[in-house]
Amino acid sequence: MGTRTDAAREAVVAARADFDNEVDRLEAAGRAAVDVPAKVRAHPARAAGIAAGGAFLAAGGPKRVFRRAKRAITGKEEDLPSELLPKDIEKALKTMGTDGRKVRGTLERDFAKYLDERQQERRQEGIVNALTALAVTSLRPIALRGGRQLAERMLDPNQPSFNEQLAKIRARRTAETAVSPPTATSSGAPKDAGL
Repeated sequence: MGTRTDAAREAVVAARADFDNEVDRLEAAGRAAVDVPAKVRAHPARAAGIAAGGAFLAAGGPKRVFRRAKRAITGKEEDLPSELLPKDIEKALKTMGTDGRKVRGTLERDFAKYLDERQQERRQEGIVNALTALAVTSLRPIALRGGRQLAERMLDPNQPSFNEQLAKIRARRTAETAVSPPTATSSGAPKDAGL
């Protein structure tokens, strides 16, 4: 039983040594990957090429090269008209491309399609708008007269509820003066002389 334990212990020690070796290799690989100055010293031409390639990509170089190659093959595109519309619309048009002829054609086709689709809706909207205008025109005098009458009723002080409230207030004042008659103060004026 002792030999098995010794063998297991030796296997664990060997596995631990392999694990430590792998951890050391991983750490060394990580440090080497981020040690840029050492890479530049070892391969200066390669480092310069990588930096130039990164700058080319960051500046949008591939897009520019593709545009120039396309222009060389197909010819110069027609410029967009200078008197277009507000900035937001110009931005939207520029997303459609840089060939003025193609953009103009796309806009014309889309606008014609829009007009065809909206034709029936415009007819229905026209009928609805005409009926609405007729209803508003005929009902406006009635609404104005009703509103005026409502305002007059609200502001009329001879309403029944107003008269009722006024009668209650007067009755309360009469009851208060009957219970406690006014007394004279040092100035000679009654103490309860009003509201």
